[in-house]
Formats: sequence, structure tokens, C-alpha cells
Amino acid sequence: MQLTPLVGRSRYAAEKKSKLKGRSKIDPEIRKLIKKIAKANPLWGAPRIHSELFKLGFTVSEATVSNYMPKRKPKPPSQTWRTFLKNHMFSTCSMDFFTVPTAAFKILFVFFIIHNDRRKIIHFNVTSNPTAQWTCQQIVEAFP
Repeated sequence: MQLTPLVGRSRYAAEKKSKLKGRSKIDPEIRKLIKKIAKANPLWGAPRIHSELFKLGFTVSEATVSNYMPKRKPKPPSQTWRTFLKNHMFSTCSMDFFTVPTAAFKILFVFFIIHNDRRKIIHFNVTSNPTAQWTCQQIVEAFP
């Protein structure tokens, strides 16, 4: 067997480099364990399974755990705010205060309640000193 001379590096370094191809393989038992834990605990994600494996003495990365976890069905999309408001608009109301300066430089507070379905004003009142008790009374008067 004829060895070709190596230029620039030793034969040891060349052999060492040729043997180190890719990542080290994960033990099949650990793969089975990851799948078993994920199946037994469907609400656990990769971080939780990774920490449980670490407690058991296995050193694998969280990315490796997530790669070997079985794929789950995606959740159906949740209802958006636009859909929620569209579905419940007929039974909701909005209320707010706004201020009005007078000619005598006083400030009056206007409290109003609007029905959202038709944007109809249900109730309004004006005061110079709004309190929590006064505001509660206005709500009671608007919805007897």
C-alpha cells in the first residue's frame, strides 16, 4: 500500500479529520424515550421533556428533543377580536367621559353610554364633580 505524502499537515490530523464526519448519533433508546414521554404527556413541550431527561441523567440538547418529538396536529385558529365583536355587537355597550369647558372657565364632565349595535345613545348626564358613586348611579339608571 502506497501512502501519498501530505503537504501542510500531518497524517494524524488528516486521519482524525476524515473520521469526524457530521454529528454523533443519538442512541435509539433515547429516541424511544423521547417519543414515549411525549406521547404520555401531550401537554409537555421540548423544554419540559429536555429537563426531565436531564434529571434522569441523559445529556441531549433541547433542539434534539424537539427534532425527535412526534409531530402534533396544529390547533384550530382561535377566534379573532373582529369575529368576537361581530358576534357580540348586538349585546354590548360602551361608556366614556369627556370634558366640556364652559364660558366661565369651569370644566363639566359628560358621561354617556352608547349601544354598539346601532350606535344609539342610551344614557348621558353632566356633572361638575364626578365620583364613583355618581358613575355607578348613572349605570343603574341606564340599565334599570
